[in-house]
Amino acid sequence: MKLIIGLGNPSKEYNNTRHNIGFMIIDNYANKSKLEFHEKFNGLYAKTIINSEQVIFLKPLSFMNLSGTVVKKYVDYYKINEDDILVVQDDLDLPIGRIKLKPFGSSGGHNGIKNIIDELKTSKFKRFKIGISNNKQIDTKDYVLGNFNSNEKEIIHKIEEFSNNIIDDFVTFPFEKVMSKYNGVDYEINERII
Repeated sequence: MKLIIGLGNPSKEYNNTRHNIGFMIIDNYANKSKLEFHEKFNGLYAKTIINSEQVIFLKPLSFMNLSGTVVKKYVDYYKINEDDILVVQDDLDLPIGRIKLKPFGSSGGHNGIKNIIDELKTSKFKRFKIGISNNKQIDTKDYVLGNFNSNEKEIIHKIEEFSNNIIDDFVTFPFEKVMSKYNGVDYEINERII
């Protein structure tokens, strides 16, 4: 069983904000696959089968800084191995249009990831990082809770479409193969840059 977690903040005021890219990716996949979400353990979840593997999509409703409290309940209840967890998150250090898949790592200053690490007592879960760029002229909290501009929205839409393939591949193939296939691709210009 795989657990794919999209990070974000609940309530309509946070829809389409940079910090909610994890929710957006999960919602896009769910809409394409006609998945229905249900509520349990303060999270919205949907179950499906991808290439004969059972998969749970999860959107914690605890607000970003407490995402780990919800994730831990799902991990414990469904007895999910840390190797089978993928967290979809925003990343300030990557430019818009860039994605990065990582097998594990520190929080990198991301409070949602930090809380998941604290609750699971491990950093050995996989990450799907999506660049939201950074604007040093704006306070970080205001920036991540701000909306994408029209140009950024077009880029994010491309990422949403490619993300469906990344999710399917995560479930189907070894993660090293998925990383080598997608890392270094810039979806703003749709070509490999490294």
